[in-house]
Amino acid sequence: MTRVPVKPELLRWACERAGKPESALAEKFAAFPDWLTGEKAPTFKQLEDFAKATRTPFGFFFLPEPPVEKSPIPDFRTVGSERLQHPSPDLLDTIYLCQQRQDWYRQNALVLGEPPLDFIGSATVQSEVIATAARIRQAVGFDLDARAEASTFIDALRMMIDAADQAGVLVMVSGIVGHNSHRPLDTAEFRGFALSDDRAPLIFINGTDTKSGQMFTLAHELAHLWLGESGVSDATAASSYAPRAGGASVERWCNAVAAEMLVPLDGFRQAYSRRADLRTEMQRLSRQYKVSTLVVLRRMLDAGGLSREAFQAAFDAELQRLRAELAKRKAAGGGGDYYATTSVRVSERFARAVLASTWEGRSTFTEAFRLIGCRNVKTLESLGDRLGMTAYLRGGAV
Repeated sequence: MTRVPVKPELLRWACERAGKPESALAEKFAAFPDWLTGEKAPTFKQLEDFAKATRTPFGFFFLPEPPVEKSPIPDFRTVGSERLQHPSPDLLDTIYLCQQRQDWYRQNALVLGEPPLDFIGSATVQSEVIATAARIRQAVGFDLDARAEASTFIDALRMMIDAADQAGVLVMVSGIVGHNSHRPLDTAEFRGFALSDDRAPLIFINGTDTKSGQMFTLAHELAHLWLGESGVSDATAASSYAPRAGGASVERWCNAVAAEMLVPLDGFRQAYSRRADLRTEMQRLSRQYKVSTLVVLRRMLDAGGLSREAFQAAFDAELQRLRAELAKRKAAGGGGDYYATTSVRVSERFARAVLASTWEGRSTFTEAFRLIGCRNVKTLESLGDRLGMTAYLRGGAV
C-alpha cells in the first residue's frame, strides 16, 4: 500500500482554507490525528478523498509550504475579518468559473465584431451620485414605474436582470458553486462581484440572498462597472456610513449610486410620511419601490427622517429579522425548473451566445457542456427551446 508523505502544516492549512475544524476531519478520517503528528502518512486514495473533502487542489499537498491564496480580483469587502482575508474555495472557484465564461464571451464578441460598450469605465468616484444613477438607469433601461407595478419581488428582480442583459451585461445569479448543489454559497462571505470588460462585463450575484438583497447587489455592481473596476463587493445599504480603510470610498460611492438608482431621493421624499409608524411605513415603501426594507431605512436617513442613531438601531433590528427569515426559507428548501434557473445562473445572453456558437460549429459540444454546466445535447436543445431559439437551432432564423 503506497503512502504519501505530506507535511502536517499543509493538512492544517487545507482545513483552515475549507473552513472546517480539524475535529470534523478526524471524524471522517480516523487516522487524521496521526497524519498531523507525522506518525502515519495517508495512502494515495486517502489523500485524494481528503483533498475532495477540503476542496483542495490535489497538487497543493506536494508543495514545500502552504501557498498564500488571494482573490484574483480586488476585494472591497469589510476588512478586519480573518475569513474575509482568506477567500474560501467556494468564492475562488466561482470567480475562476466566471472569468472563464467572460473570457469565452469576450473572444466570441471579438469574432462577431461586436463594438465595445461605452459606459464601462465612464465614471469616477468623484462623479455626482444622482446624475450617475440617472445615466445608469437610462443606459440599462431600468423602468422605475414598471418595477413598482411588478406583482412580486421576483418579478421586479427578473425585470432588472433582463434590462441589464439587453444592455450587454452578463448577469449570473446562483446560490451554489457551478452546478454542484453540495457547495452552497454563503452571503456572510460575499453577496456579489463584478468583472469589468468593455465587451463582456459580468456581474455575479449570490443567489442565496433575498430577492431584494440581490436587487441592491445588482445595482451596486453596475456602479462598479461604470467605474470600470472589477472586485468582490460589500453591497449593503448601511455600509457607506461605516468608516473603513482600503476600498471604503469606492464602496460608499457604489452604495450611494445603487440606492439612488433604485429609490431616487426626490421621489422618495414625496412618498415618505414621517408621521407614520416606522415599521408600517418601512413595509409600505418596500412594497412600493420593490426594494429591501434596509434600503428604505437608508433612504429615510438620507431624507432626514431618521437620526443616524435611530437609523442604526432600526437597521440592526431589521437585519436580524431578515436573517432569521432567510434562514427559515433556506431550511424549507425547494427546487425549481432546471431550464428556467439555468438561464439565470449563466446569464441568458451568455447561454444564447454559447448555443449559437455551438450550432454554427465555432464551439464544440464539450466546450458548451463545460460553460453552461450540462452533460448532453438534449439538454442544450431543451434550453434553446426555452430561450426561443428553436428555429435557429434547427437551421433557420430566430
